[in-house]
Amino acid sequence: MKEKVILAYSGGLDTTTVIPWLKENFDYEVVCCCVDVGQGAELDGLDERARLSGASKLYIEDVIDDFSDNYILPCVQAGAVYENKYLLGTAMARPCIAKKLVEIARKEGASAICHGCTGKGNDQIRFELGINALAPDLKIIAPWRMTDVWKMQSRQDEIDYSRAHGITFEFSTDESYSRDRNLWHVSHEGLDLENPANEPNYKHLLKMSVPPEDAPDKDEYITLTYEKGVPVKLNGKAMKFSDIIRSLNEAGGRNGIGIADIVENRVVGMKSRGVYETPGGTILMEAQRQIEELILDRKTMEVKKNLANKLAQVVYEGKWYTPLREAIQAFVKVTEEDVNGEVKMKLYKGNIIKAGTTSDSSLYSESLASFTTGDFYDHHDASGFITLFGLPDRVRAYRQHKMLTEEDVK
Repeated sequence: MKEKVILAYSGGLDTTTVIPWLKENFDYEVVCCCVDVGQGAELDGLDERARLSGASKLYIEDVIDDFSDNYILPCVQAGAVYENKYLLGTAMARPCIAKKLVEIARKEGASAICHGCTGKGNDQIRFELGINALAPDLKIIAPWRMTDVWKMQSRQDEIDYSRAHGITFEFSTDESYSRDRNLWHVSHEGLDLENPANEPNYKHLLKMSVPPEDAPDKDEYITLTYEKGVPVKLNGKAMKFSDIIRSLNEAGGRNGIGIADIVENRVVGMKSRGVYETPGGTILMEAQRQIEELILDRKTMEVKKNLANKLAQVVYEGKWYTPLREAIQAFVKVTEEDVNGEVKMKLYKGNIIKAGTTSDSSLYSESLASFTTGDFYDHHDASGFITLFGLPDRVRAYRQHKMLTEEDVK
């Protein structure tokens, strides 16, 4: 029997071309696997396309709830944002997809997994680190890095190769943006975006959102209810997390929320420019900040902020299946125990405006924060606190000005 390879299949020209290429060059039986993380209509017609291109089987695996609950939610709770802007849409999805690819490989008794990532991007790293962590015995095939065997250098080359192998689907030769879509976001790269001097044509580019100037002239209010750091209701209606994301995508999209134009540092060392649409995710990140600022103490927030940056880096680099990610997530889980309450926000032309936050776990005290004196806080106590809190700085200043000797300290 032929060895089997599991192909991470999107249905596009690249991965469709890979099917006959794998059969011709390695004599594999090709089993395609499309992991549904919220691509929507992109999955239509994949079964016919995969089979007519030479695949023996196609799996379409819905992991949207797994993706939402076990990959997106921990990053939202941590506040993980890469380089201050990127909400990790693609980076969070790749380890989830890798896990399912390994599961199908085990089910099929496959000896290899193939992906269609280029040799310049982050995704090759994310897929391969995930696969290696879960199944180090499986071989990984990356056609775009195998230049001695993979001779195609353009879309037209791939179309010609496909035609020569009996694949007659229509593939456009028109250049288009490189996009990645899932439940959390849509990313756009390539073409005019490759020059950071170019302003994006948002009216032509956007898929989930409208430009802020085209959003309604009327504001829209939304309310999120939290239990232990998890949003469980939207506008008073109980929903699972994936449905909350879907609804917020619609609300954020029509109000021009969550459009980010980023030049980021890829893992492989180069800078790349992309436009990201994350309407619902941007709202969720802001809501999480608003509820936590009432509840978490200053030191916990300080440590959490540092760990958020570290988690963003870990996820961006594809190191999801590591003890470090697990340890950071364990810390974050503890911080979320008392994160309960409601966040009300106003959406208006690309802006998220705070409209009131309440929580029974709030550490905010109106009487403490006011200028009046109560039993719980005596203004005189601040004098001793300031003296001790600033003592190292005061001693240093005396030393610098040679106004203090060791005898004075005694």
